[in-house]
Amino acid sequence: MSLMLLLLPLVPVKADEGMWLLPLLEKMNSGKMTELGFQITPQEIYDLNNSSIKDAIVIFGNGCTGEIVSDKGLLFTNHHCGYGTIQALSTVEHNYLQDGFWALSLEEEIPAPGLSVRFLESFTDVTEQVNKALSKAKTQEDKEKAMTKLQDKLARKAGCDGKFIEGSINSFYGGNTYYFIVYKVFTDVRFVGAPPSSIGKFGADTDNWMWPRHTGDFSIFRVYAGQDNNPADYSETNVPYTPKQYLKISLAGYEEGSPAMIMGYPGSTNRFMTASELRETTEKNEAAIKVRTLRQDVLMADMEADPKIMLQYANKYAGSSNGWKKWIGMNETFAKLGVEARRAAEEQAFTEWVNAGGEDRIARYGKALENINAAVEGRKADNILMTYINESIGRIELVSVASNVREIVDALAAGDPAGKEAQLEKINSRLESFYEDYSMPTDKKVAVAMIQLLRESIPADQLPSFYQDVDTQFGGDVNAFVENLFDKSVFVSLDKVKDAIASGDTAAFNADPALAVRKSFIESYNPHVIAYNQYAEQFAQGKKDYIAGTLEMREGEAIYPDANFTMRLTYGTVMPYYPRDAVFYNYYTTLDGVMEKEDSSNWEFVVPDKLKELWQNKDFGRYAMDNGKMPLAFISNLDITGGNSGSPIMNGRGELIGLAFDGNWESMSGDIIFEPELQRCISVDIRYVLFIIEKFGGATNLIEELDIVE
Repeated sequence: MSLMLLLLPLVPVKADEGMWLLPLLEKMNSGKMTELGFQITPQEIYDLNNSSIKDAIVIFGNGCTGEIVSDKGLLFTNHHCGYGTIQALSTVEHNYLQDGFWALSLEEEIPAPGLSVRFLESFTDVTEQVNKALSKAKTQEDKEKAMTKLQDKLARKAGCDGKFIEGSINSFYGGNTYYFIVYKVFTDVRFVGAPPSSIGKFGADTDNWMWPRHTGDFSIFRVYAGQDNNPADYSETNVPYTPKQYLKISLAGYEEGSPAMIMGYPGSTNRFMTASELRETTEKNEAAIKVRTLRQDVLMADMEADPKIMLQYANKYAGSSNGWKKWIGMNETFAKLGVEARRAAEEQAFTEWVNAGGEDRIARYGKALENINAAVEGRKADNILMTYINESIGRIELVSVASNVREIVDALAAGDPAGKEAQLEKINSRLESFYEDYSMPTDKKVAVAMIQLLRESIPADQLPSFYQDVDTQFGGDVNAFVENLFDKSVFVSLDKVKDAIASGDTAAFNADPALAVRKSFIESYNPHVIAYNQYAEQFAQGKKDYIAGTLEMREGEAIYPDANFTMRLTYGTVMPYYPRDAVFYNYYTTLDGVMEKEDSSNWEFVVPDKLKELWQNKDFGRYAMDNGKMPLAFISNLDITGGNSGSPIMNGRGELIGLAFDGNWESMSGDIIFEPELQRCISVDIRYVLFIIEKFGGATNLIEELDIVE
C-alpha cells in the first residue's frame, strides 16, 4: 500500500500533536480543524496555484521562521532569530543589542549583509523518480551520484539558478518518501527595528525554555526586491517587496480553548527514535553539557567584566547556551517521563507484529531493529570521542581561524597578480569579520580550560598528538603551552595576519603553532568520523525499514513525518497545564510579571525605565486586555521545535496573534516523544509586540503600515 494511503485519517487524530505537511492538509485534518473552531479553509492556508497564507511565511536566515505583515515586505520574527544580525550591525558606540533600534523611515533601515529570506515556490512528490534512480545503484557512492544527477535535472526543469531560485530533494519518513522543494531567495534584507535586549532577551538563560515567560522576543526586518519585484543583489535602487500575501493582525486576543495554529519551519525531530538511540543521545548530551558548562563559564566571566566583550560574544554565547540548556532538559525529562522504557515497549509491539506477519513481513522488516541497534553499538565509542574533541579543541577560536592558512598560502603563491589580489581581498574580508568579534585574552582562557578538560575526559591514547608537546616541551604545564601558542601565532590578531601576508612569508604561515594544533585536532578527530560513518548505511536502512513497518502496522492513522526544516502546520488550542502535582500554570502572562522579576543587579532581569513608566501609568493604549492589564506571552498545545522560532501563531481566521519562540521545560523530550498533557508552545502576544513598537519605541510609522483588525 502506498504511503499516501497510509496517511488517510480513518481513526481520530489528536489535534495537539503533529507537524503536518501542507499538501496533505485537506485530506488529513480539515474536519478536525473545523471541530476546534477554525473558520479558515485548507485552500486559504495552502494553495500552490493561488495566493495563500503559505506565501506570507518565510525561512529567515538559516534556521528560523518569519512572516510578512504588510504589503511593503515588512517582516516579523523573534529577537533571538535576528540576534546575530543585530549584533553584527552593532558597535560599542551604537549598540543595537543593548539599546534597541527603530527605523522611523525607509531611509533609516539598515542593510544586513549575508541575511536572506526564502519563500516556498513549489512542493512536488518525486518518490517514484527517486526510487527509479536508486534502483540501479549498487553502492552508497552510486546512490549519491544518482541523487545528484536527478536533483540537477529537477533543478534545471524548475529554473533554479543556485542564487535566487533554489531547489533540492528532501527525504521524509526515513527515506520512504521524497519531495522536490523550490524556494525563491531574497538577499536584500534590511534591519528595521528591535527592542533592547532587556526586553527582547528578558530572563536570558535563566528563563530560557521556561514558563511562565516574560520575554518580548521579536525583531523587525524588511524584504527588498529589484524594480521588477524579483530578488536582486543589494542596491540603493531596490524597493520594498510586494508580497503575494501578508498576515493581518488581530487585537481580539484569545481565551482558554481558543483555536490556534502555527505555520513555520521546524528543524529536526526524531519521533521514531528507538531505545538504543535514546541512550546514545543521552550519553552524547552528557558529554556536550560537561564541556559547554566550563567554556560558557569562562566566556561569561569576561563578558560581564567588559561591555566590548559582552557585545563580541553575545551571539556566540547565546548559540552555545541554548543547546546546552536544551540538552540538560532533555536528559532530565527522558529520565522523569520514562521515555526509554516507552520506546522499548513500542519496539516490542513492533517485533510481535513483524513475527505475526509470516515470512514476507519478516523478510521486509525483521532486521530493522537489529540493524539500528548494531549500528548504534558499533559507533558508540567514536560518537562520544567526536563530541568531546569537537566541543573542546574544536571551539578554540585561534585553532579554528588557523584553517585559513591553506588559502592564504595558495593566494600568496598565485602567479596571476590580479587573481592573487582578488583572493587576498576575499580572505581579508572574512578575517576582518572574524576579528571584529574576537577577544584574544578570552580565547586564551578558553584554550587552557578546554585542553585541560579534554585530558581529563578521554583516554590518553585518544588525545590529539599535540599533548605530547605539552608533556615533553612544557612538562605537562597546559598554561605554559597555551602561553607559547598565543605568543608565537600570527593568528592572534588581524594586524599580525596582515603583516605576515604583506611579507609574503608562506613558510611562517605553514610553521604557525596554531596550524600545528589544528592539524593535530583533525588527525585525531577524522578517524572517529570515518569509523562512525562506517555504520551510516546500516543505520539508514534500519531506520527506513522500521519507519515503513511502523506506518504499515499503524495503517489508518494519520502519521506525520519527522521535522526536517520544511514548511509544516501544527494546530490546536490555547490552554494552561499542570507541570506537577498541585501546581497550575495559567495560559498567559502580563507585564506585571516583568516588574515582579525585576533585579537591577542581574543583567538578565534589568527593566528599562521607560517600560516601568509605561506600566506605572497603565499607558497601554488599545493593546490592554479587558481587565486593564498588558498581555505579554501565552501558551498553546501546538507541536513545534527548533526552527519554528519566529513562526506566526494565528487564530481561527488566520490572523496573527503572536510569535512562537520557545517550548517549556517539562516537555524537553518533545523532539523525541510528544507529551500532550505537558507540551506547550510559548509565544509572545502580538499586542505586546505592537505596544513596544508604538509606546516604547515610538515607531508609529510601522504601526500605520500594518493591517490591524480590532
